Amino acid sequence: MGNLIEIRNLVKVYEMGAEELFALDGIDLDIKKNEYIAIMGPSGSGKSTLMNIIGCLDTPTSGDYILNDKNVSEMDDDELAGIRNKEIGFVFQTFNLLPRIDALHNVELPLIYSGLHYQDRVQKAEEALVNVGLGDRLKHKPNELSGGQRQRVAVARALVNNPSIILADEPTGNLDSKTGEEIMALFSDLSSNGNTIILVTHEEDIAKHAQRTVKLRDGRIESDYSKVKL
Repeated sequence: MGNLIEIRNLVKVYEMGAEELFALDGIDLDIKKNEYIAIMGPSGSGKSTLMNIIGCLDTPTSGDYILNDKNVSEMDDDELAGIRNKEIGFVFQTFNLLPRIDALHNVELPLIYSGLHYQDRVQKAEEALVNVGLGDRLKHKPNELSGGQRQRVAVARALVNNPSIILADEPTGNLDSKTGEEIMALFSDLSSNGNTIILVTHEEDIAKHAQRTVKLRDGRIESDYSKVKL
């Protein structure tokens, strides 16, 4: 199975006055298509920086990031925005839903830039909500939904463009443990259906759901463990 992501000698330096802070210090990482990987590490380990670069929200100081055979590290802001919209589905800890519109139209939002006709957009959004078990909540606004249901809406929104990667940042951080387990079961189903999932978390019991765990410390990979032979 081919690599979806190839990262080579990735470095990210932040200027802190006269000092340089190496948030990432020479990361090498391959992620295959359909892989379910957790990226872990304590605060300050570089996991958020790595997630932002993988998600095309930030660019490296040096090194290469190849996504689907495209060298993302050489792209300008407009090209990065295009990659974000087509290739990456985001799921955040805080759901990031628009409060004034219903679940269906929250999920439809990423499709507005795709050039699809309105009816096609609505149909795709509806299918995505059905896929996460919310076919009966299409017209509910976020404040009419539980935390777990809101996160399911966010997952549906991440899926609606058929992205290459689902990038989930602490997706259970605002949920109680039972609801968190339900969301992790949903990610396991998505993984079984062939989605590539990159999960960023500091919680061991959340990371254990993934097939592979990469731990960062001080901007470097400390360990890389797979449960399954790839």
